[in-house]
Amino acid sequence: MTSEEEAERTVQDCLAALESHDSALLRPFLTDDVVYHNIPVDPAVGLEAAIAFLDGFFGMFSATTVDILHLAVRGDVVLTERVDTLTLGDNAAALPVMGTFEIRDGKICAWRDYFDLVQVTTLLGQ
Repeated sequence: MTSEEEAERTVQDCLAALESHDSALLRPFLTDDVVYHNIPVDPAVGLEAAIAFLDGFFGMFSATTVDILHLAVRGDVVLTERVDTLTLGDNAAALPVMGTFEIRDGKICAWRDYFDLVQVTTLLGQ
């Protein structure tokens, strides 16, 4: 398997684990110094901060599904165009997301998601 194939597999497996809503399953995919940044909000720096952020996210929504529409890899960078469907009670909202993942030594060291925060706050009723 090439390094690009490994990078692609790492991101696909991480996003599949995201659907579990179990941060313990995400830990193995992230470096200790990971920067996880949902671009409309402040970044979470470091593994523990990223896991805490994800746990907070999991607490807001009862389910998340990830549908990768397009994926491109160049070297250690993986780009995903996807639709994350977030469920809160009886409401589900499809959120278009562009994600950038940087891979180092087989793990994600930077994860940036770009999306419209208004769609999320609307689903949350804020």
